[in-house]
Amino acid sequence: MMRNLLFISPLLLLFGCDGFFGRKTDTEFLDVPVADSRPVAYVPIQPAWDGLSSPGDVIAGWDELIYVADRGTEEIISFDQAGNELGRFAVPGLYAIAQDRSLDILATGTRDTLISGTTFTLPAIYRIDLNKSGDYGLAQARITKVVVHPFYFRSSTPTSSDVAVRFTSIAPLADNSYYVSRTGPSNGSNQFGGPDDAVLTFNSSDTYISPVSISTNLGLFRDYIRQPSAVVSYAQPPQSPAVNSRGDFYFASLTSSAQLKVQSIRLEETAFGASFVAVNLPAGDTSKADGFLYTPNRFRQPSDVTLSGDGSNYLFVTDIATDSLYQFNALGYEGVNPPAGATSRKAIRVSFGGTGEGLTQFRDPSGVAWLNKIIYVADAGNGRILRFKLTTDFD
Repeated sequence: MMRNLLFISPLLLLFGCDGFFGRKTDTEFLDVPVADSRPVAYVPIQPAWDGLSSPGDVIAGWDELIYVADRGTEEIISFDQAGNELGRFAVPGLYAIAQDRSLDILATGTRDTLISGTTFTLPAIYRIDLNKSGDYGLAQARITKVVVHPFYFRSSTPTSSDVAVRFTSIAPLADNSYYVSRTGPSNGSNQFGGPDDAVLTFNSSDTYISPVSISTNLGLFRDYIRQPSAVVSYAQPPQSPAVNSRGDFYFASLTSSAQLKVQSIRLEETAFGASFVAVNLPAGDTSKADGFLYTPNRFRQPSDVTLSGDGSNYLFVTDIATDSLYQFNALGYEGVNPPAGATSRKAIRVSFGGTGEGLTQFRDPSGVAWLNKIIYVADAGNGRILRFKLTTDFD
């Protein structure tokens, strides 16, 4: 176990002497992966699901439907896997969505709240029951609970700082508890409720537990996570008794000063309690791969992350600065494992993208989902959902 947790020196060296996130680094040298005629590559599945306004998030549900958060229309839209629209549901200020294993939709947005004659538009988490009326689906859905910031951890009147907070992502776990990534302007490490920039834990009844603190050999950091854009757990569809019950997660960060903008966090259970630990992943051995998740400055603006739910634990990352989709295996090697019979065991790079309107190009890819060996990308700038499948996964 401890061999896998020798993470501190590499990570903190990357963060540098100006604090553990280091100095801002020029990342203009980063390349954009391009899909070509490689024998192992992602190819588009046509047609694109177009006609959307600004699809900012996409998820594969535990009910095996596809849900899209259209930030332009502030609507959740459900599709079957063939792309047929099944229903819509409005959520004010809609930003991100998730579905827990009870098949409730969790959505982040805003809630207008009147306090002493003043209306505050505050960040909120909505729980939406798809079976409230006995007829399943978004068309019959009802909101059953709303968690409003900052009232889940304090009762005082909101401030302008509270109004500026955003819940950027939700990651349900196997037991229907969940993580929420939160970002905002107030980030004192000792402030009540923790820094605005944080990953929070909630139980399955939507009761707030605490922010996540990250352990390192230099101590425990309450403010380790900065400007989180996304969080993903290992509990991913399809429904199965074998759904991963680990509390580990990945998070993506938009902070310009972090050289590692996507990181793995492990939940360690001991006799003295649970703790979250930043995990080191290998980087640099080109006999294993041509790219690595933990290469410094690998990303510019990672917008979303997701994991495959078939036990392979492939990690997918969208980056709105490079308009690209990246794939990594569980060790952080960029690419997919070689097919059976291949002479080399080196990971095969399948990341791709670039700015444009082609079927392998994006404009601000803001969300990514995976189901049944198909990747779904919310191509926000082009108002569409694109789907892709590996050449080796076709029958």
